[in-house]
Amino acid sequence: MCLGIPVKIMKISDSLAVVEIGGVKRQASLALVEDVRVGDYVILHAGFAIQKVDEDDARESLRLLEEIGICDI
Repeated sequence: MCLGIPVKIMKISDSLAVVEIGGVKRQASLALVEDVRVGDYVILHAGFAIQKVDEDDARESLRLLEEIGICDI
């Protein structure tokens, strides 16, 4: 099973972004998504942002992942 996690874009430099989830920041490639900006939420999988998502949907997904014990946000 593959799991993509919603993360918030904190900084963009060329085709790389710094993303954050639960206070943890990491680098992610933006090569697979278009029209993303700082503050947007994307689904992160294997170091790649694979889809832009609505902030409300991202927050609800994170809440559900936390509820079932997959994420500790």
